[in-house]
Amino acid sequence: MSDSIAKKLSTLDRFLPLWIFLAMALGLLLGKMWPGIGAALEQVKVDTVSLPIAVGLLWMMYPVLAKVRYGELRHLAARGKMLGVSLTFNWIIGPLVMFALAWLLLPDLPHYRTGLILIGLARCIAMVLIWNLLACGSSELAAVLVALNSLFQILFYSLLGWLFISVIPAWLGKGGAEFHVSMWTIAKSVAIFLGVPLIAGALTRFVMVRRRGEAYYENVFLPRLGPTALVGLLYTIVLMFAMQGDKILSHPLDVLRIAVPLIVYFAVIFVSAFLAARQLGCTYEETAAVAFTAAGNNFELAIAVAVGVFGISSGEALAGVVGPLIEVPALISLVYLALWLRQRLWPAGKESK
Repeated sequence: MSDSIAKKLSTLDRFLPLWIFLAMALGLLLGKMWPGIGAALEQVKVDTVSLPIAVGLLWMMYPVLAKVRYGELRHLAARGKMLGVSLTFNWIIGPLVMFALAWLLLPDLPHYRTGLILIGLARCIAMVLIWNLLACGSSELAAVLVALNSLFQILFYSLLGWLFISVIPAWLGKGGAEFHVSMWTIAKSVAIFLGVPLIAGALTRFVMVRRRGEAYYENVFLPRLGPTALVGLLYTIVLMFAMQGDKILSHPLDVLRIAVPLIVYFAVIFVSAFLAARQLGCTYEETAAVAFTAAGNNFELAIAVAVGVFGISSGEALAGVVGPLIEVPALISLVYLALWLRQRLWPAGKESK
């Protein structure tokens, strides 16, 4: 790993923040040139989301979920202690830390705060496999954890979203349940924007592997399909910024305020999960896989649910877009940190068993 880690990423992944900035700029320009774009997009809807936007949301999820290897779930029994650490960080500690950071750092911005909470509940999927690979983590364990998280999101995302947005703030006397989002409202968005592409991705894998073999699917089909997820993401960002350009231009520092809790979240969760796995006696490869799957988030799902529940022009949706903008530089930094920690905590010949 003496070469620059960034150079080992594809051009699309390496320059993701740049593509997002360009999509934002194009969206702002489009909004200025066509002030009535919002009304035009709302003519035909899927549930509460305009059809053109729904197409983008569904497509940015489909290629990512087509990468998930659900067959790896059969190895769950052999991953006991790592599985326990991962589930604890993904579904208890991670959401609680993001909830705390959102309330602590954005007490006066409830819409952005809610968007961050939605990100905290959207656990890692396929993109985390790249960071884990760059850090020389266990690909097998990461694949198991990603597949498990994908299923857990279908089962628990809507329940946790309702609890963290509407119920827990009321319990704490924060008066923050002003949105009163029902579990059913979130569940509908999850069913459409996670359930549909998840089923499509699983069926694509099943059919293509049976017809062409797993080697073709992994080495030929997925490398062609995978990059198109970015097209869906950038398309959605263009439309989002076209519809809320005036609001963004009038509050440019809001993006920075959203970024701060995200950066703190990445660092806290990664280091905590890394040290916890190390304390349990995991090897470096296992520890890295646990830490990256704990720190990674499914920003596409958070954006889709925010748009489905609150609308494309909402602050919640904008908070979701800031996520992938921060993710690439933050996760590249964590790859370097993981490799540095390996040298310090696992000297050659002294791997944990």
